[in-house]
Amino acid sequence: MIKVALIGNPNVGKSTLFNELTGLNQHTGNWTGKTVGSTVGYKKYKNETIELYDLPGTYSLIPHSEEENVTSDFILSKDYDLALIVCDALCIERNLNLVFQTLEVTKNVIVCVNLLDEAKKQKVTVDLTKLSMMLNTKVVGISARKKEGITDLLDSIINNTSSTFNFEYDDKIEECIKIINEYTNSKFESIKLIIENNTDNSIIKEKINQIRKYLNEFNINFDECIMKTVMYQCESITKDVVTKKSIVNRIKLDNLLTNKITGIPIMCIMLMIIFWISIIGANYPSDFLFDLFNKIGLYLKDLSIYLNIPSFIYLPLLDGVYKVLTWVVSVMLPPMAIFFPLFTLLEDYGILPRIAFNLDGNFERNGTCGKQALTMCMGIGCNAVGVTGTRIIDSKRERIIAILTNSFIPCNGRFPTLIAIFTIFFSLGNNNILDTTINVFLLTLVILIAIFATFLVSKILSKTLLKGETSFFILELPPYRKPQILKVLVHSLVDRTLKILIKAILIAAFAGLVIWIFTNIDINGSNIVTIISNYLDNFGRILGLDGVILTAFILGFPANEIVLPIIIMTYLSSGVMMDINDITLIKNLFIQNGWNMVTAICMIIFVIFHFPCSTTLMTIYKETKSIKWTLLSVLIPLVIGICICALINFIGSIII
Repeated sequence: MIKVALIGNPNVGKSTLFNELTGLNQHTGNWTGKTVGSTVGYKKYKNETIELYDLPGTYSLIPHSEEENVTSDFILSKDYDLALIVCDALCIERNLNLVFQTLEVTKNVIVCVNLLDEAKKQKVTVDLTKLSMMLNTKVVGISARKKEGITDLLDSIINNTSSTFNFEYDDKIEECIKIINEYTNSKFESIKLIIENNTDNSIIKEKINQIRKYLNEFNINFDECIMKTVMYQCESITKDVVTKKSIVNRIKLDNLLTNKITGIPIMCIMLMIIFWISIIGANYPSDFLFDLFNKIGLYLKDLSIYLNIPSFIYLPLLDGVYKVLTWVVSVMLPPMAIFFPLFTLLEDYGILPRIAFNLDGNFERNGTCGKQALTMCMGIGCNAVGVTGTRIIDSKRERIIAILTNSFIPCNGRFPTLIAIFTIFFSLGNNNILDTTINVFLLTLVILIAIFATFLVSKILSKTLLKGETSFFILELPPYRKPQILKVLVHSLVDRTLKILIKAILIAAFAGLVIWIFTNIDINGSNIVTIISNYLDNFGRILGLDGVILTAFILGFPANEIVLPIIIMTYLSSGVMMDINDITLIKNLFIQNGWNMVTAICMIIFVIFHFPCSTTLMTIYKETKSIKWTLLSVLIPLVIGICICALINFIGSIII
């Protein structure tokens, strides 16, 4: 068996190659940090078994994150027969640093230049023969997505010969490295040890201090000297082996998407287009699912009566569990099934890193980093996914800030409530394209308010509870690539939509039973929902809301989708969640119960700023392993929502 360590920078097609070689269906994304752990796969070829370890993408074996630590530790362990380094044909210069470092650790290396098809489209040629000669190691060119060059690569793996490459530094630097070499297994490990200087060995520490003092006498900075030498070699080799004829189209597009003037507006327009498609596209399947589930529910109720099943059994199951569960599915499934594929297309095409680039300066000014923009985008689909996505943030401090503020971004579970409020109180009432445009515009405005709040709270946290320096990270703008439509659909529908939906269904089933009990069991002539809402009513009035609305948010803790139907159910005193499609009837019902424009605005604010749903909260605890941060993730948005609503209600009471 040949044990192969598969490594490379992010966005070089490493996971695509791994999938092609092993047949495993691992998603390949187009932004930094997509692979967050090593995955093992096997390939049988010419009576040999190749064991491949797909390691997290990294720019250097001197790690800056937990994911890069996985790769660095594995390569330095030398617990493999061969290191297969995947490079991007369009970015050879950037990839060579990792190649040099790996060659300093082991001589059993193959350099695999991927994406030759993309390079050809952009009129970029790579002289693989010359590159192999300059590195003194085997170089193979492939196009993993088109399955070109795979056979040559497999032949090279089973017939691999050792590299004779030797990277030379300045004479004084080489002298210093030799001093530490006797304590390490490779030249690179010596360099890493001197740069990091985090050893517990007192003898090595003393020698490193001596090295630093020695170099200071000659005004030589070890770290800078290493970096400059590597950069010079990367640039020199690239000039010799790479020929670029034209990259005008990419430059023109980048000038638009990352421009200070046009970048943000284009980002907002793209967001509006996604919302437009999601809203329009979700209406019909949602209505179909509602009708289908209602018919099935009526049939099951008739069947229960026919079979003489006691009402205390079928009513909680059908009017409680089934009703809430099917409501969640009808509301969540269609928009997610549209939003996530669109989101993943932007991800695979290379748009999301440009969004991070546009927002990076704002996040840096507020004590965090641009990668948080990516987790915010993921939060639009589902806050739980956004919280999990914070793993791409290297700094623990910045990662916690991103987790605590992710629920500010309204997920698609809150969209139906927001759109209903927009339609009832802010649209023209014609139910046409113009009304949809107004809804999309208002929804985008809400997202921008949430982003502004994220900036503000991130800055406050970075100055108080989570003080620290803003971390350094490489923000990569990968080449634009044609998305793999089939993989996009599979990943977005199976790995995202269905997984989230299954979690929501499990929680909604239990919530449905609790809600039915709360609304159908009388205590001194009132049900539990009425008792709670009456108790909260005075506080709700201070916020421009009422007790029923606050109770609906509490009962909607398992799933935000059921907040609005609980409000309608309570106002109607029906004891059963109802689907009222007539917006006029809903508006009249709300007005009869004291709603006005101030109530609508406060409702919108509270939808944005309240505690995360149960799925998100469980994810936060799982990611932080801390009750403290989990409780703060509840209190921070809730306190903000209470304060803003109280202020709006106070101003509204003066004006109105």
